[in-house]
Amino acid sequence: GVQAAGASTVRILGAACGLGVQGSGWIAAPGVVVTNAHVVAGTEGDLLVETRDGERRPARATAFDPGDDVAVLRVEGLEGAPLAFAPERESERSGAILGFPLNGPFDARAARVGPAQAVISQDAYGRGPVRRPMSPIRGLVRKGNSGGPVVDGEGRVLTTVFAGSAEPGARGGFGVPNAEVREALAAAAAGRPVSTGPCTA
Repeated sequence: GVQAAGASTVRILGAACGLGVQGSGWIAAPGVVVTNAHVVAGTEGDLLVETRDGERRPARATAFDPGDDVAVLRVEGLEGAPLAFAPERESERSGAILGFPLNGPFDARAARVGPAQAVISQDAYGRGPVRRPMSPIRGLVRKGNSGGPVVDGEGRVLTTVFAGSAEPGARGGFGVPNAEVREALAAAAAGRPVSTGPCTA
């Protein structure tokens, strides 16, 4: 299941304020990719999705929520099996972090994901405090994993990575809960392009 989900994990590439940006994402429906708002912020008209086999296709944002740090992209002609959401549970679950950390090759790392909880944090632009739901992740979360999925043994999405732990030497991070991703997908259903806002830095 994890190997199959890896084929539906993509790299996000773009440029914002003259700087290259990179992250990960996952296929949620035919031609539809989920990633983080901070990965695509400020990338108006300069956004690409790259598949595992190296094919690149232009993308446009159809939902952008800096509060929950989630974005939905429309990618015409993108092939790949959509990933399903894992059932919600009030217990910690085993999984795998999928993505393209450090803009390198595809990588999968073992992880544990806890149930979503409301915390005081910042939004995609570092503004706050804001109250938002997060899914705690135990495992190796690195720069570039942002927007990628954490999947269970059947390849179903447990959460969408958005940040690694800020504590020095800590192995872990946080994910956008599936409920918030579902809301973003619903908002993107019309397929109309939306602004990706200003750059994050």
